[in-house]
Amino acid sequence: MRSMWKGSISFGLVTIPVKLYAATEAKDVRFNLLHNECRTPVQYKKWCPVHEREVPMAEIVKGYEYERGRYVLVAEEDFESIPVAAARTLDIVDFVRLEQIDPVYYERTYYLEPGEGGAKAYALLRRAMEETGRIAIARVVIRTKESLAAIRVFKNGVLAMETMHFPDEIRSPAGLTGIIEPELRPQELEMAVNLVASMSAGEFEPEKFRNEYRQALLELIEGKVTGEEVVTAAPQPERGRVVDLMDALRASIRQAEVTRGDEGAAAPVSPGPGAPGAVYAAPGPGAGALGPGPGP
Repeated sequence: MRSMWKGSISFGLVTIPVKLYAATEAKDVRFNLLHNECRTPVQYKKWCPVHEREVPMAEIVKGYEYERGRYVLVAEEDFESIPVAAARTLDIVDFVRLEQIDPVYYERTYYLEPGEGGAKAYALLRRAMEETGRIAIARVVIRTKESLAAIRVFKNGVLAMETMHFPDEIRSPAGLTGIIEPELRPQELEMAVNLVASMSAGEFEPEKFRNEYRQALLELIEGKVTGEEVVTAAPQPERGRVVDLMDALRASIRQAEVTRGDEGAAAPVSPGPGAPGAVYAAPGPGAGALGPGPGP
């Protein structure tokens, strides 16, 4: 892997030289935009409407619009001159427990590798976090953006860093108007709790999951490349409606027990009244959908 950032972790008076590597990669299926008449890729040009010509990268600068149509120019040297950016330091400011951080704050994950002479201090920080059961909260500037960061023990002795949003970057849910507190019968809550228990597999095992949509899309593309006939999937059956919420819960629990009992190999149940993934309470005061409804 190629290092994308070099700096240091500031741990009290201890300085740990580190290198930063991207821990994730997008595997989306990418498409080019073509002109339908000739199948030629469409070009995007940086065009100046004043000079009526294409502008090369050497002539492009960054500008901040402080008033409509008026800009102040900011050069690369200006970014580097900001003290916090020039420090290139992961400055640890706190230690907390991982479960105290809501996932809404997380942005992107990176791996941290000790730089030259930093292996012992790196191991010391890792062991200290393992012993205390805490993760480090730090501040960091990568390129031209400052972020909060969570540094934690990942696996195989590696420290991982999640960049995080600042609180003012998290939108407030106050504008959501559909959140209500309908009256729930004790029996309904008990059955819902039982359904959660029936669908719980224990530990999270990420290797069990794969991107099924991407795989199907690649198979479709391969079929087109080889000239094979593309078979379209059958339409999904209409989802049934259930008048009684308890019936929906009972049917969902039964299906979950069957699935868990056969490690997911049980024959699928056709969606219909009482089938999981197709269960809805009939409209009424405080009634709403339960369980997975139509996907996005």
